[in-house]
Amino acid sequence: MSFFTWKDDGLTSDCVSLDAMASRFEETAKLIKKLSEKGFKLKKTQKHQLIIHSDPQIFDQWGFISEELPFKQLSLIPDDETIVDFS
Repeated sequence: MSFFTWKDDGLTSDCVSLDAMASRFEETAKLIKKLSEKGFKLKKTQKHQLIIHSDPQIFDQWGFISEELPFKQLSLIPDDETIVDFS
């Protein structure tokens, strides 16, 4: 099943006013409602909130990258050993 991890850390950290914060929450709420209407579901684990969909084609249509193996996003980040030090 296709999924990605929902993290709301810093959702409003760049907002400079309460109106800006409210607007950000409203935008996020609209997106979450659209996801729900299209069949996405929330799956809670001990540490994470995962947004899942049983149809990988619909998941892909939204442009999400599945964290499901072998397409785990973390595999796209190089290990420290592979980073070249130019100093």
